[in-house]
Formats: sequence, structure tokens, C-alpha cells
Amino acid sequence: MSVAAKRKPAGEGDTVFDRELDDLPEDLRWREWMGRIEAVLFASGSPVGREDLARVVGQGASIDSLIDDIQAELSGRPYEIARVSDAWMFRTRTRFADAIKAAADLGDRSLDFTEIEMAVLCAVAYHQPIDRAGLADIFGKEVNRDLLARLRFKNLIASGPRSPRPGAPHTFVTTAEFLATFDLQTLRDLPELELADD
Repeated sequence: MSVAAKRKPAGEGDTVFDRELDDLPEDLRWREWMGRIEAVLFASGSPVGREDLARVVGQGASIDSLIDDIQAELSGRPYEIARVSDAWMFRTRTRFADAIKAAADLGDRSLDFTEIEMAVLCAVAYHQPIDRAGLADIFGKEVNRDLLARLRFKNLIASGPRSPRPGAPHTFVTTAEFLATFDLQTLRDLPELELADD
């Protein structure tokens, strides 16, 4: 039986996942925790948060140090662990994008944007939370609901808090998928805006 499959009996047929692995030497325990984190990230299609990763390692283990050690082992590999906000995910390194496009069936999900979709997405990213009236102020006209629905469908924007405007309309904010799509760890990584003088 592998270390990963080892469980401690709890009683009445239940088992408890052994996070601590106290019976292992320290170096083997660390390697096992690295393997668990790598497995969780590999199995997930979206970024995995610190709290979720902490459930598979010992109580005092540093998630950041474990991730750093995994990253060191992945150096030179075509994939890496990318930080997205306070979560992590596996991602193919950018330099392999053309090879993947040439060989892989990436499905029907397209992230191609029209100019207006990209403009609205940028407005939401830089001014969030923002409601439709705020977007209309920026663009000088109403923003089409279908356009906003397309950005929601691509999971790049979501509903934010209610606006303090009369009627308390919904606002829009960017998502963790937005950060991952544009290779950002946080919104602070957005490029500085260069505003034109009027």
C-alpha cells in the first residue's frame, strides 16, 4: 500500500485522511506533501486556493515553500505552476503555445475577442466594481447586455456588489479565470493606463 493511500481507521468503518504523516521521516513527509499538492493541481481545471491545498498537508506545512520546491523540480519542463490571486494552477509555458495550437484540439471554447469586447473587459478590469451606467459613462453609450453575457459565458466577468446608485444595480467584476487568461497573479499586475490628454 502506498503512503498516499495510507489512512488511519476512525471507527464504524469511516477513515480519516492522514495529513500529518508523523510516521514518516521529515524528508519523505515533505516529498509526499509535494506530491499531494502536485496531484491536486494536476487534477483541477481551475486555480486551487491555499485553504484547499492546506487540507492535504500537515498543519504547520508552508504551502508557499512546497509550491516553490515543486516549481524548482519543474524547471525546464513545458509546464509550470502559475499563481492566480491566492491560488495556483498548472499551465503550459507560453513558448509552447504554437505547438499546442498546431497539434491539439482545443475544443469550441474560443477566447477571441472583438474590439468592443476587449474594451468593455478592460473597462471592467480597471474600474471594478462597475455597473452598466458606469460603462455607459466610459463609452458614451449603453453597453449591450449580450456583450456582457458573452464575457460572463467566457467566465471573465461576474456579478459584483450592488452599486450605490439609485435602484442598487448589479455591478461587474473580473474573475480568477480573467487573471489566469491574461497571465496575472492579481489585479495589481494590470499594466498602467496611459490616459490621453484632452
